[in-house]
Formats: sequence, structure tokens, C-alpha cells
Amino acid sequence: MTFTEVDVFGVYMAPISLMMIAAWMAIAVLRFALGHLGVLRLVWHPALFLFSAYIIILGCITLAVAG
Repeated sequence: MTFTEVDVFGVYMAPISLMMIAAWMAIAVLRFALGHLGVLRLVWHPALFLFSAYIIILGCITLAVAG
């Protein structure tokens, strides 16, 4: 499957930018949930943990869209 530009209110955007926004929203929910449960206090480097989770989620979204 080839990725083509997406028309968002008259502005053509690369599909990876929309996937990055979706992954960012998923990370925002995950960060809130893990912070509320106190899990982020247990990891060695919370920012590195969240960045790694962002990359994993972005990869999963990309693979799901690519089919």
C-alpha cells in the first residue's frame, strides 16, 4: 500500500504527521493513567520510558495503516 497525502481542511498533510498526532494523543492518555496509578515513579527514567512507548505506539499505528 502506498501512502498518499491527506486533505485536512484544504491543507495537504503527510499521513505520518496524522499518525504522529494519533500516537501523541494515545501517549497523553497513557501518561495520565500511569501517573495517576503511580507507575511512572517506579521506572528509572520516566521521560525515556514515555518516549519509548511513543515510538512503539507510532510503529504499531504505522503497521496497522500499512496493512
